Amino acid sequence: MKVFALTTAAALMASTAAIAQVEIRSFTFENEGATLAGTLYLPEGHDGSALPTVVVTGAWTSVEEQMPSLYAEQTVERGFAAVTFDFRGWGKSGDLPGNTRFVESPAAKTSDIRAAFEFAASLPEVDGMRMNGLGICASAGYMVDAAAGNELVQRVGLVAPWLQNAEIVNAVYGGEEAVQGLIEMGRTAEAEGGQIIPAAGDVGAEGVLMPFGGYYYEADRGAIPAYDNQWNNAGWEGWLTYHSADNAERLTQPLAIVHSEAAAIPQGVRTFLEGFAGEATLQMLEEVTQFDFYDNPEDVTRAADTVAAHFAATSGTDR
Repeated sequence: MKVFALTTAAALMASTAAIAQVEIRSFTFENEGATLAGTLYLPEGHDGSALPTVVVTGAWTSVEEQMPSLYAEQTVERGFAAVTFDFRGWGKSGDLPGNTRFVESPAAKTSDIRAAFEFAASLPEVDGMRMNGLGICASAGYMVDAAAGNELVQRVGLVAPWLQNAEIVNAVYGGEEAVQGLIEMGRTAEAEGGQIIPAAGDVGAEGVLMPFGGYYYEADRGAIPAYDNQWNNAGWEGWLTYHSADNAERLTQPLAIVHSEAAAIPQGVRTFLEGFAGEATLQMLEEVTQFDFYDNPEDVTRAADTVAAHFAATSGTDR
């Protein structure tokens, strides 16, 4: 594996993206019996010709209007079309089987990403031979799995990727006994048809998935009206047994990762790259938190610059 590390000095270079107006078009597509809602992002006044395209997916519990839309706009400013969508069971999209919602299902979300690539390739504004995938946080693992063996995907970019394995899961969730307790909770919730709790809450809040305020809790950040702010405990087993950091051998496309030691589980990136045999570009920014990658303008710009340059390497896009 070749790893090309970008220095902090390089990361601080001014963005080469021109400020552009973005045109959005809503669409729907089908996957496994459900209707999913999505958005196509284009340069304003686009003439309808086929553009190199980036499919963008976001963090766990998120909807397309959060960090996916922000990165989609950034990629359009850099000469691409972009596609975002709501996963099944979230936002404007239809349910998972059994009328289930708010389950963080790696298998279902991976399937939805594959379906999104297939649908996007059918759009006249999308060049199906120049498609790329950008996964943010939890969906980084889903994007890797959706791209693996997928001839529609030329290159993959990951921003602030949450890549976990059994060791990391145990460290994050309180040890093997605590993890098993969450799995048992999930099994019980699933047997009862689901158990939905708030996803985000204030610091120290009880009975919520993320009781630490910040992005998902703040109205001027991720707590937008479109955000479901729900979590179904029935999803714990699927999430905790999903070891995306161990899936590197599945990916053959060139890869770019932007992360920080100050963001979530950077050891997952190291583990993933140790198992990755392909061409990789790694940019580690200094003192950038996980939530900073979601909406802090400077950090989003630097991350977008890196992944856009990576995608442009085979797209023929001028930046």
